[in-house]
Amino acid sequence: MPHRRKITVLTVTICAGLALGAARARDVPKIATGFVADILCSETFVSGLDPRRTFTETTDAMPGTGLITWAMDYRVDRVRKDVTVTLFGIGRSHAIYREGLGCTLDNGAPLADVKVPVEDGQPALLPQIAGPAIVAPQSEELAAALDRAFAEPAQPPYRRTRAVVVMKSGRVIAERYADGVGPETPLLGFSMTKSMISALTGVLVRQGKLKLDGPAPVAAWKHPDDPRHAITIDQLLRHTAGLALGSSLEASLGSAFEPVNRMKFVESDKAAYAESIRLETGPGAAWNYHDGNTLILSHLIRDAAGGNSADALAFARRELFAPLGMRHVTLQLDGAGTIEGSSEMVASARDWARFCQLYLNDGVAGGKRILPEGWVNYTASPTPNAWVGIGAGFWTNQGDSFGAKFRVGHGWPRDAFFAKGTIGQYTIVIPSEKLVIVRMGRSPNGPPQADGVFDLVRDVVAATREKGKMAGAN
Repeated sequence: MPHRRKITVLTVTICAGLALGAARARDVPKIATGFVADILCSETFVSGLDPRRTFTETTDAMPGTGLITWAMDYRVDRVRKDVTVTLFGIGRSHAIYREGLGCTLDNGAPLADVKVPVEDGQPALLPQIAGPAIVAPQSEELAAALDRAFAEPAQPPYRRTRAVVVMKSGRVIAERYADGVGPETPLLGFSMTKSMISALTGVLVRQGKLKLDGPAPVAAWKHPDDPRHAITIDQLLRHTAGLALGSSLEASLGSAFEPVNRMKFVESDKAAYAESIRLETGPGAAWNYHDGNTLILSHLIRDAAGGNSADALAFARRELFAPLGMRHVTLQLDGAGTIEGSSEMVASARDWARFCQLYLNDGVAGGKRILPEGWVNYTASPTPNAWVGIGAGFWTNQGDSFGAKFRVGHGWPRDAFFAKGTIGQYTIVIPSEKLVIVRMGRSPNGPPQADGVFDLVRDVVAATREKGKMAGAN
């Protein structure tokens, strides 16, 4: 598309956004550059990937961004370890890497001074899932499944699969990685991070430090006359709290107008911003998926873990990552030092598999209960009116939602539930098959088959069932 036409289309898009309010339209350049700066910084300095590849693959996967990427300029400074992105020379965003903390957007306020917790050599409780070498598919059927997952269509949209790990009964039985990616490469999970926040919430519930029902202990809502006082932890986990932040379901140029994205890419203290928002619906009355719910939970986790950033990071490592043997994880923070729990966990594909093996084990690792009894079933239980099929921190095929029916109709087992991140991130738990499947990449959110995950799940289930039958025959 010629630049003159691109400018015309972009102008129309921004003018349409003005109908939503001048303040929202003003934020759009900063939101667009903030999104790109954050990802470029994370994948360059945490993942060790080529920033040019990251920029191309990420923007190609975002519908509508072709209208602006030609006008976007980015600079990666490997000495200072930061990234600066501008759009039309304005909307400047700056992301800073700090060792052990990953990347944080610098939105003007001084970044919280955070002390990185010291590694204490805590032993893993979860048994080893694989040796250091990449595990070749253990059957021709599994090899064919991975071939298909990494195959690119002749025309866009492209899948750009980065990693697939298949684990059966707690052991990796097949894995494959794109060039430049391996078993120890930390990869950005985007909204799969929400499932980790759900797990940490569960740990605190088991410890008696948080309660699912009753008012969430948010200081800004403590007055009984504040209608937000009635919001519960359960409602935050299920995205039924009712806060007027818009939606986080779609990752596209158009979503830049949603107020939730001002929170993510303009505000330094993201949880405080979310906690300041008025109610749009009564708590529990309607389902609306947005990142603000999870960022508030991140703030509550920080408070319950001891009150500061180092406490929260040490808590996550001590109670979850170390017991599961997750050694290649970075929890990135917002400017105020709160875990950015909506989308900023960076972990290897094997570590994402280890995380969800805990759910296949009913919340137990090495005989030790990590999650409360019944928490896994609670997590996978469907949220009323959540049309995509979502539970309490995980997506789910239980219930009669459109999403659950759609996935089951495309070959997913009914008991499957999964962590999901935008543009193609999945960690899928299938209890009836004793399977965990991780798929990571840079694929558009639609059309439905763009990332190939339906084929992958169907192929892996068929391949592992057949392998089981053969083993039984022998």
